[in-house]
Formats: sequence, structure tokens, C-alpha cells
Amino acid sequence: MIDLSVTQLKLVPCVVFLAIICVWPTTSATLLRADLTHVDSGRGFTKRELLGRMAARSMARAASLQSSSSGCSSHAVTVPAARGTTGKLEYNSEYNIFFGIGTPKPQPVVVTLDTGSDLIWTQCVCMSCFEQPFPVLDPSASRTFHAMPCSDPLCEHGGLLVSGCNLDPDRKTCLYADSYGDKSGTFGTMGQDTFTFKASNGGAMDVAVPNLRFGCGQINHLTGRANETGIAGFGRGTLSLPSQLKVGRFSHCLTTIVEGRASPVFLGTPDDLQAHATGPIKATPFVPNPKSTHYFLSLKGITVGTTRLPFGASVFALKGDGSGGTFIDSGTAVTSFPEDVYQSLRKAFVSQLPLPTEEFDDMLCFDFDTSAKKKMPDVPKLILHLEGADWDLPRENYMVDIEDDNSTEGGLCLVLGSSGESSHKTIIGNFQQQNMHIVYDLEANKMVFVPARCDKL
Repeated sequence: MIDLSVTQLKLVPCVVFLAIICVWPTTSATLLRADLTHVDSGRGFTKRELLGRMAARSMARAASLQSSSSGCSSHAVTVPAARGTTGKLEYNSEYNIFFGIGTPKPQPVVVTLDTGSDLIWTQCVCMSCFEQPFPVLDPSASRTFHAMPCSDPLCEHGGLLVSGCNLDPDRKTCLYADSYGDKSGTFGTMGQDTFTFKASNGGAMDVAVPNLRFGCGQINHLTGRANETGIAGFGRGTLSLPSQLKVGRFSHCLTTIVEGRASPVFLGTPDDLQAHATGPIKATPFVPNPKSTHYFLSLKGITVGTTRLPFGASVFALKGDGSGGTFIDSGTAVTSFPEDVYQSLRKAFVSQLPLPTEEFDDMLCFDFDTSAKKKMPDVPKLILHLEGADWDLPRENYMVDIEDDNSTEGGLCLVLGSSGESSHKTIIGNFQQQNMHIVYDLEANKMVFVPARCDKL
């Protein structure tokens, strides 16, 4: 058992995941694959309920991001994933995946996929922990667990929000703390161990990845969740999963939340991006931001239908102090814009879509009487003008058809939101990324994206 001599450390505010075959080499470009399942998938929610849950999670997530800032086969292995919490709002939880930590018997953990953070952590032998679906990780039961020493450069320079050294002179181990704008937080010891990913559907073998660094959390709190054991990051920091695996590219392709099908994640993206593509391949560069490990993009403007909104690139650009900017995030559900941009976007849709409007969980909805046997008006196009590429979003990636129980009244809801009056950030959420194969090309410093049948990849 790990002994913590330091029992108090202020948690300062600031989700995942993945998979593999045999033993992972230390420097490899081998293709890895994991399957993710949306937290609300297959749970019987109506579209209205799904929208409400997404809105609640996105608001909390926006608050969080505002305050933070070898002898192996080359075949892909599919890893089983399961749904997250049930019966409650999961404020940041979007896509979950299971794997194991330790040897000889891997202990199960389930974490949430997040390109907006770096640290991988799970609950360990606890001083204060939230409820989870199986016993917390016991590092003393693993032959390969090692606590990270204070002398390890990653303790001080690994991008941890708060780090320090255990006060016990016989246990000079690295302590960490991380927290989030929604009041979630974790504190514990940094360690390393073997991660094991199981092949699904009778796959040939498990995959063991040795010496991955992670937070062994012993004082933890996750707001509004019950089934996750922690979080793993895919950000640009040195402790993120892509960084530790030394992959030059990774990608994900998210199926729609109403499909209930698994979504693939790849570390080492397949070369053939045309496979199951439903549109052209486009690319846009990442914007460097030394003050953040988020994936920032250069957004030049927005078009709704026939109207180019009256906002230039400066509105969406990073400021000199690191504020503002536009970034893509797998842990946020609904794309959000600065308040004045969002209000202008709403007005453009209202002026071009001749239907009565109503508000639903801060989302703009349009009523449509299906009993009148009238044709639904055409929905205006939505285009994000990125540097070097226009992202022409499919209708279903920003507008959801809603039908009430009596089946005679329904309508449409615009799945976009505001990041708040005090925020200048634009966050591209995972709802807008559905059925889009998005490649994070870290070597070329660009994002490649192509519409695709994600369930066929």
C-alpha cells in the first residue's frame, strides 16, 4: 500500500481512452485501435432527453475548460467498451473504455476519452474516493507497479497542475493534484505500470503496454458521476497517452449518439483515409499555444445558409495572454461560441427557417406540425471556415429532429450553444464531430478530417 505523508494539498481547478497486441515496443508506429461507447448509448433516452443531458454536461465542461487550461502484430485490435453511469447526469463523461492495470492479473479500470487534458489517472487504495463499479486499484497487488520518484523529470516538468514530493524521507515519491472547474478533483501518487487491453469478439490475444505513467488517485471527487474510475488525457502534454506511446498520429471516428454503435479510436492512423469516406479529405493546421496543451485551430468565420456572420478571424483567435481561441475537444458535447457570435448565429437560423421557435434547455428549437402534411423547410447550411479548409457540417451534426409522444407535433433543435458572456473561447464539441474521421497529425502539426461511416472503420 502507498503511504501518503502529505494528507492535504489544495486542489487547483482544471477526460478517455484507447487500446492494442502482444507487448508494445517503446518506439513504435504500430496501429492501435480501441472502441468507445457513448455514455448515453442504448439507454432508452428520447432525443429531447439526450439534448438536455448534453446541454448540462457541456455547460459544466465549458466551466472546467475556462478555468484550466517489436515482435508485435501490426493488425488492429478492437477493445470492448461499455456505457458509463446510469440514471444521473454525467457532466463530463462522454465516451468510456475499459482496460486493466498491473501484473500478473490486470485490475479493471474504466476512464473517459478527453483530448482536452493530459493526465491519465484512476482511483487507487483510497483515503477518500467516489463510488465506482468494482474495487479500486490496489498497486501493491501488481508486480510491475513503481511509484514515480521525485527526481523523475516528469514530476516537476511533466505538465502536472500541482506536483510535489512525499515528506517521508524513506519514500521520496512524486505527489500530484489536479482539479476541474466543475469541482471535481484528484490527489495521489504518480506511478507507472503495465496497461493491458483485451481484444473483443474472440480476438487473438491481449496487449500489454509496459511502463505507462499515471496518477494513482487517493483523494478523489467526480461531480455527477458514478461508474468511471478516472480520466485519461489525449492532449499534447508529455503525460498524455499519445505522448507516452510516442505515436505521430492518432484519430477517432465518433458514431452518432442515437446509433448506439461503438466508435473506433486509433493510435497510428490507417493510411487509407478514403476507406468508408463519404466526402473529401481536408486539413487545417494547429495553432501553437505555449500556454495550453489543447488542440487549437484557426477559425476564420462562420456561414449560416446564405449569411456570412459579421465576425472576422480576430474574434476566434488566440489572444496574447492565452485567452480566447478555438479548439477541438472530444470531452465537450456541444460546440459553443462567444455569446455575441452565438446570438448572431441564432438570428441567422431564425431568419432563414420559417418556423415558430421555442427554447429547450437553452437550445433554440423550431416547431413543426407533422399532422399538417406539409414539407419540412430546408435547413440552412452551417459552414465553419477554417484556415485552408471549409468544414461543411452535415445537417444531423447541428440540427436534431424531435418528435413528441403524440407524433403530431415535432420540430428541430439547434445543437449549438454559448460559451458565456465572459468567455471568448470557441469549443468544437463531439456532437459536431459525429461520423467524421478526425486525425490529429502531431508530426505535421495539422488536423485532417473526412466524413466517414464510422461504424464501418
